[in-house]
Amino acid sequence: MTISWIQAALLALFACLSSMPGMGGSSVGNYTLGRPLVGGLVCGIILGDIPTGIIVGCAMQLIYIALVTPGGTVSADVRAVSYIGIPLAMVALKSYGLEADSAQGTALATSFGAMVGTLGTVLFYGTATINLLWQHIGWKAVEKREYKKLYLVDMGLPWISHIICSFIPTLVMCKLGANVVELIKTALPMDGLAMKTLFTVGALLPCVGIAILLKQIVKKAADFVPFFFGFVLAGTMGVNLVGATIVAGMFAIIFYKIKMLSVAKPAAAGTYDDDEEDI
Repeated sequence: MTISWIQAALLALFACLSSMPGMGGSSVGNYTLGRPLVGGLVCGIILGDIPTGIIVGCAMQLIYIALVTPGGTVSADVRAVSYIGIPLAMVALKSYGLEADSAQGTALATSFGAMVGTLGTVLFYGTATINLLWQHIGWKAVEKREYKKLYLVDMGLPWISHIICSFIPTLVMCKLGANVVELIKTALPMDGLAMKTLFTVGALLPCVGIAILLKQIVKKAADFVPFFFGFVLAGTMGVNLVGATIVAGMFAIIFYKIKMLSVAKPAAAGTYDDDEEDI
């Protein structure tokens, strides 16, 4: 698989749109287009292999499923993962002849995503640094009551920073990175120590993402019961994702009803009739 300049340009455009505040805001951009789950579909459409794009995107989403950006600080840039990591991972899978849904294919894809995500932090902070200049221009416009200039500050000037730190790097890395993948294939054979190490690390990365998510949502030991039950269903009974989701929905309803009952009982105990009969 090769990536043409047109395909690389389309990937770079979506990398810009996934973080542009004036193009729909964070809800449409960063939290939708910028996620590997959606980026995998977009990359699959652009590169002409939708199933592989979706599978690779799902594998990479597991790593960053609990990623948060407190105060604008990021440990990895999922936009770079979505539009640089996924295309290069798809090229690597084709080069090594691996199926995307195989254990080795998933491990290879997640390894590429982790490497690119770490590299993407440099691009993220570069964009944020340049955006400080546009913010300064915006404050000056507010002080002078030139409010119409804010449209330019919000929807026009950020294109400059995103072209410099998002469009151009994505364009170059997607186009030339495919050639680098071919070099890696030649230098690192499948049965070599380096590739075996890469497969091992890549297989563990989704576990790290799930563990971080569980640490955020699990408050007591009893909360692990539904998760263990789901693993048992999938591991021993062969229940697919749809069936496991239905069972999870039932657990959610049961937990919700129990929670509502526990809230309603103290409220009912605290009510009393203070009406007095008139004499």
